[in-house]
Amino acid sequence: MIAKPIMLGIGNLDGSSQPGSTLKTMALGSCVALILMDPKKKAIGMAHVALPESATDSVKALSLPGYFADTAVPALLNRMANLGCDPRGTGFIVKLVGGSSIMDVDGLFNIGKRNVLTLKKVLWQTKLAPVAEDVGGDFSRTVAVHQDTGHIVITCPSKGTWEI
Repeated sequence: MIAKPIMLGIGNLDGSSQPGSTLKTMALGSCVALILMDPKKKAIGMAHVALPESATDSVKALSLPGYFADTAVPALLNRMANLGCDPRGTGFIVKLVGGSSIMDVDGLFNIGKRNVLTLKKVLWQTKLAPVAEDVGGDFSRTVAVHQDTGHIVITCPSKGTWEI
């Protein structure tokens, strides 16, 4: 029996080390999925990041840290630590998906690009860096991370299905 995916909405984050588990988030436009995987513990984690900086809404950052790039990284590391992983992320595989420019065709706000850059900055400060990413463009993505295989499957109605 295939387990039902753990669905993450905007600003949500979660992790799992349960065999057969899948984390999934949909409609990543300018939002970015921050994905952490610990191969030793067979644990996966994901945050659906909507905005770069928590300073825009410090109250929301406390209740929904996955909403902001600068608070999502430490919050997801903490979630992974709760699964028995190294709290510093040692040995983690990091990947990013999303960060496109759908509603901002003139690049006025660059939310997607700013989300990606802020995530990378905070990751680098914690001595982590993405080993792969599927970011940018002008289309929305849905992403699923599979605990058993570590496969990251991305889908887009107009572009098909692929993995990173």
